[in-house]
Amino acid sequence: MSTRAQVRFATREDGVSFSEHPEKINAQFYVHSDGYPEGLGLDIAKSFVDCGKIAGWEIESLACKHGDLEYIYYIWQKEDDDTWISIFEVNYANNDCECCGMTKYKKDESKCIFVGEPRKLVEKYNPTQEQFDKENEQAIINAEDSSYPTGDHRIDL
Repeated sequence: MSTRAQVRFATREDGVSFSEHPEKINAQFYVHSDGYPEGLGLDIAKSFVDCGKIAGWEIESLACKHGDLEYIYYIWQKEDDDTWISIFEVNYANNDCECCGMTKYKKDESKCIFVGEPRKLVEKYNPTQEQFDKENEQAIINAEDSSYPTGDHRIDL
């Protein structure tokens, strides 16, 4: 199953919090898969940190809200100022979009899970080799532990 997301571009303005959805956006892109912070979030942050490109984005109407999104990203920019990124985990309401008929999310039911500069997103969601090694070591310990639960744990009633 794909993890869908939208990336929205907003202008940095005084008095507008990065941890709230802005009233106005300048552009948005739809991303069909790998929309989670460790995937798309890292791609966005690394594109700023390393001046790279991101493939596979679809430009769309600003009015379109997808009912299958799990994340919404805001890229906050202003000339001569640092770029910031916000990530929201989306919850849905049973409202249909006038644009495409898809179910819309409610702003007040989404949760901001990250606000920061691109390098901070990389630090948070890009695990180091040491972290990978620690997770792999724990998985091996769990696999060797005969009391560690494995397989299907459903209880037949």
